[in-house]
Amino acid sequence: MEDFATSAPAGSYLKGQLVNCGAASCKIVPEGSSAPGVMKAAVFLLLALLVPAYHTGAQCIIDNVVDLKVQAAISSIVSSTLAKAKLLCQDVSARGALVSCPAGYKPTGCACGMGCGSWDIRSDSTCHCQCVGIDWTSARCCKIGLE
Repeated sequence: MEDFATSAPAGSYLKGQLVNCGAASCKIVPEGSSAPGVMKAAVFLLLALLVPAYHTGAQCIIDNVVDLKVQAAISSIVSSTLAKAKLLCQDVSARGALVSCPAGYKPTGCACGMGCGSWDIRSDSTCHCQCVGIDWTSARCCKIGLE
């Protein structure tokens, strides 16, 4: 059996492949291809993918900085507004089963006379006691105000 590296002449074909033999060894290269051309194409593709990714990364950094600045500004405005906010409440009572809160106030709880514990809030502003023969109804009405 012959040693392929020593018996194949430079540039000879072996089953559709080109054999290049140098001083020390032989290398099989597929027919019609060239290693330097493939390397150039690979480097070009790598650069084509990395250059836009680099610029996209820079854009993301700019976007993140802008987002942080906007969040800081909003946080500052919100915290200063919340520092001035107060919960303003008042009690309102009336004879009968219904009592309404003043304009701008919302009922947060109701109380009914004659030991009745069944009530509901109607129209987002009126306390209604559900028991029969209620003599009075009370509402705790609140709103958020600024100092």
